[in-house]
Amino acid sequence: MIEAGETGLRVTNLVQSYSMGGGLFGKAESFNAVDQVSFHLQEGETLGIVGESGSGKSTLGRMAAGIEAPRSGQVSFWGQAYAPIGSALWRQQRRHVQVVFQNPAAVVDPRWSIHAQVREALTAHEKLSRSEADDRSQDMLTMVGLGTMGSRMPHQLSGGQLQRAVIARALVLRPRLVICDEAVSALDVSVQAQIINLLLELRETLKLSLLFISHDLSVVRHISHRVGVMHKGRLLEIGDASALFDAPRHEYSRQLLAAIPADTPRQRRERDLRNFAAVDASAANAHLESSK
Repeated sequence: MIEAGETGLRVTNLVQSYSMGGGLFGKAESFNAVDQVSFHLQEGETLGIVGESGSGKSTLGRMAAGIEAPRSGQVSFWGQAYAPIGSALWRQQRRHVQVVFQNPAAVVDPRWSIHAQVREALTAHEKLSRSEADDRSQDMLTMVGLGTMGSRMPHQLSGGQLQRAVIARALVLRPRLVICDEAVSALDVSVQAQIINLLLELRETLKLSLLFISHDLSVVRHISHRVGVMHKGRLLEIGDASALFDAPRHEYSRQLLAAIPADTPRQRRERDLRNFAAVDASAANAHLESSK
């Protein structure tokens, strides 16, 4: 059970470091994949985390999910710090936090039907009769648009359908938080839109909190209430999605936004003008600080 108290997910001063190099005669060096990151994801909110490959966003997601322990810092979920990985309390906590990864084919068993895999996820955590488990699994498959496909094997589904099945397997446990790590990046653009719309519907229906990790800013903007920008392990800025996209404070954020294709030349000109204004304002502030 989750204790009463603060709701949502809070990460405080998270650090994760890895060793690199070294060997028989060389000295291994370490680098911080995540460096002093803090934020609060509120109940019912979607927080988007964006950044280039290697920015540390997926490492942050694994620590937020409780499947990788941080080097230092703390993750608390609904006011309760994560227990040590592998402990009984950790297993209880983990059922309330589920992850949807980029490649659905890598996380399903090719030998089992879709319905069997959704049911297995449920019976592993709850004591239910076979009929109860079957009913809940079928209800969830229907909710994600696969109501008539439960008997199919993974290879009989398209990429988008398989991702829907993975989402059903995660949500059948009725989690409070779902972490989507590049969950639509391997799909065609039209299928991406379908999965994003599905997640938006499920967020409202099931009262979910979402941590949505992606390198695709246009997708993040569509689904997120707030957005955080990561670069070289650091969270450079975080704020309301509309405000961040209209007037990013950090130069790196402006560079990321400039790379998004504009729908029309007019939109591109308007965005460039906003960026120029932001650069001028930053320069003016820097001049004022230096003249004090």
